[in-house]
Amino acid sequence: MGHRKGIKLFNDVLIYNILSATKFVNELIKKEGCNFDIICAHDWLSAMAGITIKQETGLPFVLHLHSTEWGRSLGGGSETVIHIEKTAADVADRIITVSYPMEEDLIRHGFDHDKIKVCWNGIRVDKYDPKRLANEDIMGLRSRYGIGPEERMILFVGRLTAVKGIVNRVKVMPTVISKHPEAKLVILGKGELERTVSDLINRLGMGEKVKTKFEFVSEEERIVHYGACDIFVAPSVYEPFGIIALEVMAMEKPVVVGAKGISGFRDFVIPSGHDQTGVHVDGNSSADIAWGINSLLEDMEGAREMGKRGRGRVEKYFAWDKIAEYTIGIYEDVISETKG
Repeated sequence: MGHRKGIKLFNDVLIYNILSATKFVNELIKKEGCNFDIICAHDWLSAMAGITIKQETGLPFVLHLHSTEWGRSLGGGSETVIHIEKTAADVADRIITVSYPMEEDLIRHGFDHDKIKVCWNGIRVDKYDPKRLANEDIMGLRSRYGIGPEERMILFVGRLTAVKGIVNRVKVMPTVISKHPEAKLVILGKGELERTVSDLINRLGMGEKVKTKFEFVSEEERIVHYGACDIFVAPSVYEPFGIIALEVMAMEKPVVVGAKGISGFRDFVIPSGHDQTGVHVDGNSSADIAWGINSLLEDMEGAREMGKRGRGRVEKYFAWDKIAEYTIGIYEDVISETKG
C-alpha cells in the first residue's frame, strides 16, 4: 500500500473508532439508557473503540484477533498497528483467536496466555455441499479451462500475495507435470502478484498447463470451482486459520496445505493415519509442495477417500452453530467473572 493511501486508511479507521465509541457511551448508554453486557472488537480495526468504551464504562471487553500485523507483513508492518494490537490485548478481559498456532504466536509476542481462548472459524455446511452441484456445471467449468475428463485439475483460490505462497506454487508445475502429465493448475484470485505469476507462467512455458482467472468471483462460482477440482493446494507461509481449506474439505476434496510456521491449517487438516484429510507441506519449499501434490496424484482413489473424511470432520467440528455456541460460552464466562 502506498504511504498516502496508508495514512488515509489509518485516518478513516481512527475517526470511525472515535465516533463509534462516542455514540456508544454518550448516546446509547447515557442518553438512551441502553444496557449492554459485553463489548467485542475484531482485530486492530475496531480495537481503539473497544479500549475507549472499556475505560469509560468498565464493561467486560473481548478482543477477537484473526491475524496480527507482524504476521500479515511477514515480520514487518506498521509499528502503530502493532502497538494498537498489544494495547488492546492488555486492556481486554479475554482474547479470542482462531487457531492454536495463533495462540502460540501471541504468547511468543508477550500476550497474556491466561486471557487467550482459541475458537475456530466455521462454515455453512449446507451451502458447501457437493450434493448441491449439478454434474453439467462441473464439466462446463472444467471444459472452459480446457481440462478433459481424464485430466487432473489442481486448484488454487486466494489472494495473490506473498503470504499465500503462490509463486512457489507455480514454480513446481514442471516437476509435477514431469511425473503427472495429466495435471493442470487453475489459479483463481486477485492481488499484487498477478503480473509476477503471469511472467513466471510464460518463462516456464506453462501456458497450456496453468490457467489463470485474476478475478473475485461470486461465492456460487467459487463453490463450482471447488466441486470441479481434483486437488486443492494452499501453500501459505502465514495462515492464521485458513477458512478456504474448510470450504474445500466440506466439498469432499483432498488438500495440500502450507503447515510450517503460523498455520491454522494444522488444527484441522489431518496429514496422516486413518483420519487423513490432506498433506502438510512447507510453503517456502517448492520441492515440498511438489512432493505433496504428487503424493495425492499417485493415488487418486486414496485422495478421494481423504476428501470424504474431510467433509465428515467439517460437519463434526466446524459447523457455525457449534462455533457460535462455544463463542457465547466464552462471553458468558467473561461476563460472570466481571460481575463476580
